[in-house]
Amino acid sequence: MPYQGAHKGRPYDGLRAGGDDVNLTVMEESSFHNPPDTVIYEILSRPCRIAVVGCSPDPVRDSYHVTQLLIEKGHTVFPVNPSAQTILGRSCYSALSDVPTPVDMVDIFRRSESVGPIVEEAIVIGARIVWMQRGVINPAAAARAQQAGLMVIMDRCPAVEYKRLF
Repeated sequence: MPYQGAHKGRPYDGLRAGGDDVNLTVMEESSFHNPPDTVIYEILSRPCRIAVVGCSPDPVRDSYHVTQLLIEKGHTVFPVNPSAQTILGRSCYSALSDVPTPVDMVDIFRRSESVGPIVEEAIVIGARIVWMQRGVINPAAAARAQQAGLMVIMDRCPAVEYKRLF
């Protein structure tokens, strides 16, 4: 049986799309808006469990550095890359469904056209937040995530947001 909601009883209950603290509506494909800075700040200020899809073991790649920063900021990070065994001393998983612990946020370092199936998997595992990195833009996948009740951040980088908001 698929995991039935990592969000229940966790710190971000009000930060989900349609929650009491955020007035987000399901977007049309051409009218996506990221949540306000106060919501992004709240997400980044609380330690959570983050799966980084497309995380690279190569220290010159952005995904490696962002993963390292998320770890330094106190988040529990699960690298997802079917070609790697470990990244930054952490076991690597082939797919989101292989991560043995509920995940709060899915951070996506993949091409925009690859995001749809990742969002579907994020919904199935009960993630609360889908974060698409800079340059990763898929309005249809974002709309699907929002329709399922997930918070969506698109075309933004947590590392940049930490510098900008903290």
